[in-house]
Amino acid sequence: MKILIAIIIFSAIILIHEFGHFLFAKLNGIGVTEFSLGMGPRICSFQKGETKYSLKILPIGGSCAMVGEDTAEEDVPGAFNAAPVWGRISVVAAGPVFNFILAFILSVIIVSFVGYDPAEIVEVQEGSPAAEAGLQKGDVIAEYDGYHIDLAKDLYVYSYLNELQEKPITLKVKRNGETETVTYTPDASVRYLLGFNRSDVSSMTVESLIEGMPLEQAGLKAGDTITAINGTEIADGEAYDAYIAEHPLSSEPVEITYERDGLDYTATITPKEYRTPQLGFSFNVGYEKTHGLGVVKYAALDVKYMVRTTILSLKELVTGHLGMKDLSGPVGVVDAIGTTYEESKSEGTLMLWMNMMNMAVLLSANLGVMNLLPLPALDGGRLVFLIVEAIRRKPVNREVEGMIHFAGLMVLMLLMVFVMYNDFMKIF
Repeated sequence: MKILIAIIIFSAIILIHEFGHFLFAKLNGIGVTEFSLGMGPRICSFQKGETKYSLKILPIGGSCAMVGEDTAEEDVPGAFNAAPVWGRISVVAAGPVFNFILAFILSVIIVSFVGYDPAEIVEVQEGSPAAEAGLQKGDVIAEYDGYHIDLAKDLYVYSYLNELQEKPITLKVKRNGETETVTYTPDASVRYLLGFNRSDVSSMTVESLIEGMPLEQAGLKAGDTITAINGTEIADGEAYDAYIAEHPLSSEPVEITYERDGLDYTATITPKEYRTPQLGFSFNVGYEKTHGLGVVKYAALDVKYMVRTTILSLKELVTGHLGMKDLSGPVGVVDAIGTTYEESKSEGTLMLWMNMMNMAVLLSANLGVMNLLPLPALDGGRLVFLIVEAIRRKPVNREVEGMIHFAGLMVLMLLMVFVMYNDFMKIF
């Protein structure tokens, strides 16, 4: 069932995208030879007028094939290149625009039923720098260090992508109809760490070591088992937790005894200080109902959030803060939808479908943004050539453009293969 729902959601988003191209092609007198959902061999098809409508076996794409779309043909009736340049721009842009429209319509439905999540402060830690700076319960965060906050999830994403540091932060909050500015430097909680991960909470077997941390520098390896600290036997994970509670790690050296291949070894290490800045406040994670124009407003803000999150994620990927392993393709999307479906079943039918719609909003906005990237073979890449043509008032060499798009398509296909492999590795 969850796979079927995932396929339906994924297919609907692609269908709307391709329908945008199809509709504006017809409006501009451009012939459409085939309108298809899916890729690969056809399962079934029918002809109506000049257009063949097809359903193909792989539900991971779609197409709107137009007359002369990737050729230099301009004299053929209904050819893509025979249409005015601004008409062609509208055809290419319509796909991503329809994805944004779909995301907005679904967001209207979600906000109507569920509401929105204001970035309201629900608690300020007593005696914290935030409290001393004047932050109050009930304040609604409008800006965090220059980053505009519309919804609580904006703040969550910003916090996820930007590590909190021990330096001044500036908040703009709405209070009693006024905007107040609060600046303070977060306190930090201090811990001392050895730098390892256990295979499970009951075990003292080292599953992995954190690079640059004491145990890794002392020469321990994954698979080693820690058996004692400062001469005190550590039989299991429970004993380790009890020892740390009674003897908190500090800047003082400790002796670690560990077992490897049946032999015992010791290493004297100095735990590393790890400082964790604390915001000093918590913010809302629930939803508030709204009505009328409020529904439209917060639906638009929700789509804005999805678009901005996609752009920020791309920025993190380009700058190296996210790796290629973090990319997901159709297989990963289906798995994510399936996971959301399973986790939402216990929340009732309404929340199940709201969460499914929310996934559709995210995917539709994501597809819209990705297709507008100025890369060959994508809608954004085609728009670049058309805008250059509109400015120059003559087209770029059609054959050169075609070769560039073909090369881009090959690169995208290779990337898709890599991403699908990556998805399978993460799932299995």
